Amino acid sequence: MKSVPPMPTPALNARRWSPQSLCLLVLAWIALQFSGIFSPGLLDDVDSVYIESAREMMLRHDYVTPMANGIRFFDKPPLMYWMAAGGMHLFGVHDWAARLPLAFSVLLLSLAVYALGARLFGERGGLYSALAISTCIGTYLYTRFYIPDILLALWMTLGAHLLLAATDALRENHTARATLCCWAFAAVMSLNVLTKGIIGLVFPLGLVIVYLLLTRQLNLLPRLRLFSSTLVFLAIAAPWHILAALRNPAIAMPAGLGLPARAGWAWFYLYNEHIARFRGLRIPHDYGQVPLWLFWILLGVWLMPWVAFLPAAVLRFWRQTSESSCDTARHATLLLAWALLVLGFFSFSSRQEYYSLPALPALALMAGGLLAAAEDSDADSVRCSLLAGSRWLLVPLTTLIAVVCGYFAITAPKAPPGADVASLLTSNPEMYNLSLGHVFDLTGRAMGLFRAPLAATAISMLGVGLVSYWLRRLGRHYAANIVLAASMCGVLLAAHEGLARFYPTLGSKPLAEAISRTLQPNDLIILDGEYTSGSSLNFYTRHQLHFVNGRVNGMWFGSFWPDAPSIFETDDSLHSLWSGPQRIYLLTYDPSHRTPDLARFGPVLTVAASGGKTVLTNRAN
Repeated sequence: MKSVPPMPTPALNARRWSPQSLCLLVLAWIALQFSGIFSPGLLDDVDSVYIESAREMMLRHDYVTPMANGIRFFDKPPLMYWMAAGGMHLFGVHDWAARLPLAFSVLLLSLAVYALGARLFGERGGLYSALAISTCIGTYLYTRFYIPDILLALWMTLGAHLLLAATDALRENHTARATLCCWAFAAVMSLNVLTKGIIGLVFPLGLVIVYLLLTRQLNLLPRLRLFSSTLVFLAIAAPWHILAALRNPAIAMPAGLGLPARAGWAWFYLYNEHIARFRGLRIPHDYGQVPLWLFWILLGVWLMPWVAFLPAAVLRFWRQTSESSCDTARHATLLLAWALLVLGFFSFSSRQEYYSLPALPALALMAGGLLAAAEDSDADSVRCSLLAGSRWLLVPLTTLIAVVCGYFAITAPKAPPGADVASLLTSNPEMYNLSLGHVFDLTGRAMGLFRAPLAATAISMLGVGLVSYWLRRLGRHYAANIVLAASMCGVLLAAHEGLARFYPTLGSKPLAEAISRTLQPNDLIILDGEYTSGSSLNFYTRHQLHFVNGRVNGMWFGSFWPDAPSIFETDDSLHSLWSGPQRIYLLTYDPSHRTPDLARFGPVLTVAASGGKTVLTNRAN
């Protein structure tokens, strides 16, 4: 095998943070993250469910037991709720205030990747790595709604850096510095657990063991302050778990549903949400599983466009694990072990398409290290590999996307004035197990609503592909990488505008605003189906929802508690309510069925319709 020259260990001055680079990263964050917290509204499903849980924590002054719509909601640990509640406590109960802490987490992730990249590859390597993680598709898409996975990427980045710093300090006999790094690692690990549960232990501890084993440093393990670090971890992570178990002890469960005779928070959260989900046996089984081949393909999509440089980067780092200087080999081993640990774990467990996000920083760092190496005077082979990645992947792919987007931007039929986007879409419910499954609902007729985003995407794609490739051929690597990142900002901002236009099918804020104009405290809002079919109504109306035949999925387990509100209706109880004196607002996806059904029991008036959903009422204003 041909020997690969190691990436040079960065000199001290090359590892310093550059104000110019920091400005670029902050500008990218403002453009992509901060500007995006104000629109569109909250999406139905997990986005609004998690943020509504945070609002109810504030309302009840109970930061231990998460509740959604007044029902115990044990699906996730509390850190995401606390973050959203903190934003709303500071700035008021607004969707943007709840989103703000997650947006700041992305900024911290960018800076954490920058710091680790600068340590491994010099300042320029840190910049390119941070631009890759900031402007790749996965980071952007999975911060458009409120889920915890991007936080896992942040904790993994900080943990990997602290692990490297601790082992370096031990080899150099800097005991005090090593101790601080170990304690900080334990603190980060506890935040990881409070973000997404036991997996916050599995990944960091797995990385420690695998890294020390592969780099022949297991002798350092007893010196990593195991006892005191465990105390730090427990001091942060244990209190919530203990209080949640004490406040939500096991109660009798109904028979015949696959549940144990008695179950509480501990059974549902510790067993059902972790062990049973890993084995694909979660009750209720409301999570689809992405096929393994698709999971790995989508990993490349999430890292686009920087994935073009990943094959050469992975090959280079793989060779460096055995052929380079000790420091370089350790660094290569750390990044490879980090990525493979995450991806390998989910290859053998239940998985969603975005579960690969905690591996993205490691991959971005590998790509950033390769991009930085191309600027060395003796890096002809690296430059050739970068050009090859651009020539054979970025240029043809982005040119094709630009042509397709440009074609639809020019030829798509003009949508009728005031057209509801849902009327121009098809329906593919079999795809909705995917987090982005509604994309498959798009039709040629709908493209007329997206002309401006399509045109912006077409222009930006030329920068991602052709322009950056041309600059790289001229040897202007810094300019090529900046143009690549800036062009991706254009692509992602166009995607955000497209999401805003697509929003009525994904969220119910306009319907909530229509209801709120006449809503009185004693009125009832009822969803014709389960909670996730219109959960954003809960947040925007500040009103508890009822459900027709909706005692399923997220609302199911918590509904067994004796203090659960009586919010579950049947068709018969809906008919009774409709004919009674109370004003009812009913959100339904099937007004053609519900209108004649309810007309037998009272007047049926349309309040508003949007995104394929209609709000009916039994009383005039």
